[in-house]
Amino acid sequence: MSAENIADFDLVIVGAGLAGSALALAVADLPLKVALVEAQAVREGWPQIEESVFDYDARVSALTDASRGFLDEIGAWSDIASRRACAYTDMEVWDGEGTGRIHFSASEVRRSALGHIVENRLINASLINNLRENARVKCFFGMPVETMNRQQAGISLHLAGGRVVRSPLVVAADGANSKIREWAGFFTREWDYHHHAIVATVETEFPHSNTAWQRFLPEGPLAFLPLPDTAAEQRYCSIVWSAKPDIAEHLMSLDDDDFCRELAAKFEHRLGRVLAASRRFSFPLRQRHAADYVSDGVVLLGDAAHTIHPLAGQGINLGFQDAAVFAQECRRACERGVPLFDASVLNRYQRRRKGGNLAMMAMMEGFQHLFETPVMPLRLLRNTGMRWLDSALPLKRQIIAKAMGLSDKP
Repeated sequence: MSAENIADFDLVIVGAGLAGSALALAVADLPLKVALVEAQAVREGWPQIEESVFDYDARVSALTDASRGFLDEIGAWSDIASRRACAYTDMEVWDGEGTGRIHFSASEVRRSALGHIVENRLINASLINNLRENARVKCFFGMPVETMNRQQAGISLHLAGGRVVRSPLVVAADGANSKIREWAGFFTREWDYHHHAIVATVETEFPHSNTAWQRFLPEGPLAFLPLPDTAAEQRYCSIVWSAKPDIAEHLMSLDDDDFCRELAAKFEHRLGRVLAASRRFSFPLRQRHAADYVSDGVVLLGDAAHTIHPLAGQGINLGFQDAAVFAQECRRACERGVPLFDASVLNRYQRRRKGGNLAMMAMMEGFQHLFETPVMPLRLLRNTGMRWLDSALPLKRQIIAKAMGLSDKP
C-alpha cells in the first residue's frame, strides 16, 4: 500500500453521531492530530426548516442544562438556539392506573427552564458545520471501517476505498451496535425490555405550554415533548410511546385518524384532540452496558458504551457527559505531557463516568418495573409515593437538579 493512503493520528474517533462529533469538536483546540471517521455520507449546511407536523425530525433529544452548557462551550449551541429549540419550564408526570402525579417546575430550582427539546438533525448539523470549519480535525465521511488491526505501534483502521488511518488510541462512538466494540472484544451485559418505542410528531388542539408530559401506562410510558414554532401557538409535540410488541404492532397498523384518536385517549386528552401525526417510526428497546469502557487502546463512548430506556430522555445526555469528561482528560494529559493512551488517562475517564452511568441505568430500570407491575399493593405504594413527593419540595429540588445535570457537572 502506498504511503499516501496511510495517515497517522494521535486520536481517531469512529462515529460522527452526536457524541462522537461533540468529542471531536471538544478536543479540536488541543495540540493533537485528530481524525473523525463516519461510515455514512454527511450533508453540508443546515436542513431546510418549515413548520408543519411533517417537517420536524422524529428523533429529538431532551437536553439537560449540563448538555446545553457543554454544547455552548464547544461553540455549537448558539446556532441551534437561533434556529429551533424549545425550552420547557415544567414537567407533568402521572400514573395512568391511579391518582399519583408529580409536577416539576424550573421555578422550584430558580431556573428559567428544566431543559431544551431539540431535533437531533439540528444538533448534528451544528456539530458537523463547526467541524467542517475547523481544519484541525480531519474528517473521513462516507468511509466505513472495513477492518481493524492491532499492531505494536497502535491500531490500524482500514477504510472503504483503500485509506488507512493509524493511531495509538481509537474512540468507539459508532452507536449501540458498535463494530469497533465488537472487534476490540469488549464484554457487554444486555437484555431486551420487550418493548418497542414509537416516535412521531403530532399537532394538538391545545397548546403544550412549554411543558413535557409523561403518563405511565401498564403497557409502557407515553411522553409528549414540546416543540417550538415561530407562531408561538405551541401545538407541536414529539411523542415517544413505549409499548409491548403486540400493542406497538397494532398502533403502527392504524391509519392516521385512528392513531390520533387512540393517542389522544391514552393521553387523557390533556392537550385536547390530536389533529395530525407525521410518519411513525418503531424500534425495539434494549438495555446494554459494557463491563469496561477502555481496553488496549480503545475507548467506548455514548451508545457504544451504554444504552438505556428512553423514558427520561437521558441517553444522549449521558453520551454528551462521556464526551465532556473524556475531552477534559485529554486536555489534562496534554498539559501534563502524558500520552492519551496512558492507563492513568483512560482509567480516570472510566472511573468518572461508569458509576454515574450505572446509577442512571439502575434508576430507569427501577422506574420501568415499578410502573409496569399490576400488583395492587405496589400500585397503591407508588401512587402514595408520587403524591408525597409532589409536596416534598426539598427532595423535588434535589431530583430536578440531578436530572438537569446541575449536581454532577464534569
